[in-house]
This record gives sequence, structure tokens and C-alpha cells, in this order.
Amino acid sequence: MEMFDNIIFLLDSMVRLTVPLLLAALAGLYSERSGVFDIGLEGKMLAGAFGAAAIAYLTGNAWLGMLAGIGVGVVMALIHGIASITFRGNQIIAGVAINFLAAGLTVFLGQAWFRQGGNTPALIMEGRFQAIELPFAEALKDVPVLGGIYFELISGHNIIVYIAFALVPFTYWLLYKTRFGLRLRATGENPKAVDTAGIGVNAMRFQAVLICGVLTGLAGAYLSIALSAGFIKGMTVGMGFIALAALIFAKWRPWYVLWATLLFGFLNALQIRLQGVDLPVIGQVPVQAIQALPYILTVVLLAGFIGKAVGPKAGGIPYVKER
Repeated sequence: MEMFDNIIFLLDSMVRLTVPLLLAALAGLYSERSGVFDIGLEGKMLAGAFGAAAIAYLTGNAWLGMLAGIGVGVVMALIHGIASITFRGNQIIAGVAINFLAAGLTVFLGQAWFRQGGNTPALIMEGRFQAIELPFAEALKDVPVLGGIYFELISGHNIIVYIAFALVPFTYWLLYKTRFGLRLRATGENPKAVDTAGIGVNAMRFQAVLICGVLTGLAGAYLSIALSAGFIKGMTVGMGFIALAALIFAKWRPWYVLWATLLFGFLNALQIRLQGVDLPVIGQVPVQAIQALPYILTVVLLAGFIGKAVGPKAGGIPYVKER
């Protein structure tokens, strides 16, 4: 029974650590399906995390913090959109600039406003999203196997966790079952045909980039006011790049994105559990080696274990309307 409990706790941690990766990967999915490659997922998440924590601390309201995080993500997405769509700049360079801007600006504003080395003060209970207990979870927790799964693994998460996983089927429906999704995918594949049909290519791309901003802002808010109790400088620690790797690994498909991010979330949860543990034969593995597991997997998968991942044909190419 102890082994079962350990597995449940590991999977519970996996779910919590998957959420920011899943939201960021879905954000990149919308943007890149429209033809706008987004290296700036990391920066948008980081900026959203700071905005959410700062407003949640000042107001003591987690919902206002979440809205602030989303707002900051949208502003960063607008900057990216204007640079890469309106002015037809290099999308990769624009994304890298977003990352540098967020990394520097969050530390500068954090130090200027709170004088805590770029961090925000710890949030009080009302400033964070609390766990939600689903119906009958308490009554069923002592039921063998199923009770533990329902009580520990399914119940007891905050609202953003449930929103993130619900977005996967919603994204699939939106992209593959609606006119908007058809137009969005066509914009990333053949923008000239979309333009010929009387649909604004740049308008579609801006919509996709703004959706990306909403989701990355939400991912950042989750990190600082749900998973943690405040903003810590550089707290995304490469999650945006792992999300981008998961998106490529999933070949830009919503359900595959879910499985890919769960895999990365599991490895992240596993490395936390393995720190300081004596393994059979091997002994105690250095903490640094364990912490590198998710990044090693990223390199290994992208080095040749995903097959041929072909992105949208018009991805990374600014569209110039013919006259």
C-alpha cells in the first residue's frame, strides 16, 4: 500500500508540474499553427508570473492577479505581433527579444517596487488560488485504490489545473471542428489561398498571437499565485523552451501536446522525488544530474526520436499581400 501511495503522490506532483508546460505548449500551438513561430513563450510566461504576483500581493485577490498575469501576457504578445506581423521582422529574433525583455524588466520592476532582489513578497492565502475539493472526495478517500486516486490525484487541485486540462479537448474542437480553426490552420499552411478567399491573413495571425498571450499569461499566473506563493526572479527556469520542445515532439497536435507535456511533467516530478534518495546499485545520484533529466530528455527527443516533425509550411514567413 505504501508503494501505491508513493505512486499516487508522484502522479499528483506530475499533474501540478505539467500545467505550466501544457498551457505554454497550447499557446505555442495556436501561434505556430497560424504561421508565427514563437520562441518567446518563456518571456511571456515570466512576465505573466510577475504581473500576477505583483497585483495579487497589492490587492490580496488571486482572481485580479490572474487577470493581471493574462493582461501582461497579452501585452507581450502584442509586442511580438507588431514586430513580426506588422513590421515583418524576423520571428525568431522577436521571440528572443521578448525573453530578454521579460528577464530584465521583471527583475528591475521587482527590485524597484518591492526591494527584495527582484522577487515579490510572499502572498497571503487570499492572494493565491486554493485547492478545490471535488464532491464526495473526503467520503471516498478510504476506499481502496479508487478512493486514493479520486481524493489525491483528481480532487484537490486549484481551478487553473482543471482549466488547463479542459483546454485540450476545447483546442482540438476549435482547431478541427470550427470555421475559425480551419482558417487558422490554413493561414499557417497557405496564406495566399486564405487571402484570396477574402480573409485577412495578418488579422488571423494577430488573433492567434493574442490567444498565445492569454495562455502564456495564465501559465505564468499559475506558477506564481497557484503553484508558488509569489514571484521569484527567473522562476520559469526554461519551462517555455521545454514547452516548445513538447510542441515539436507532439507535431503541433493538441492531444499529442497533452501526452508530451505529461511526460515532461512526470520527469520533473521524478527528479524532485529522487533528490537525496539512495538508488539500488547506483547509490545517491548527484542533485545536478537528477535536475537535468527533463533537459536531457528534451535533447534526446529532438535529436532524432520524434521522426520527421514538419511544422506549418508558412511558419516563420511574414505575409506580404499582393496588389
